[in-house]
Amino acid sequence: VQLVESGGDLVQPGGSLRLSCAASGSTFSTDAMTWVRQAPGKGLEWVSVIDDSGTLIEYADSVKGRFTISRDNAKNTLYLQMNSPRPEDTGVYYCEADYIYLNSVGVWEVGRSWGQGTQVTVSS
Repeated sequence: VQLVESGGDLVQPGGSLRLSCAASGSTFSTDAMTWVRQAPGKGLEWVSVIDDSGTLIEYADSVKGRFTISRDNAKNTLYLQMNSPRPEDTGVYYCEADYIYLNSVGVWEVGRSWGQGTQVTVSS
């Protein structure tokens, strides 16, 4: 399964931005999907997770109340709505997906993939 993020951009503090993560491949079903970010010169920071049905959602305290995670299973796409972003939200945002897929011999296997990241810069 391949993941491709998009939507990263330069945004002013207090503005809004929506990130997308599109999953593609043959015969797969995604389970939980996660957003993780990396600020310049820092390690990875977990941002949010959503289960396969979209009913179980968790956020890091640093983004709670400002960011909203969602998914459209019909489009195999994960979203992150970023409202009132702050300069400290600047970084590369990655999506991660857990999934099952049908391998070449017709057996279901578990997999995990990461996207290539999309840059978000919050600055006036």
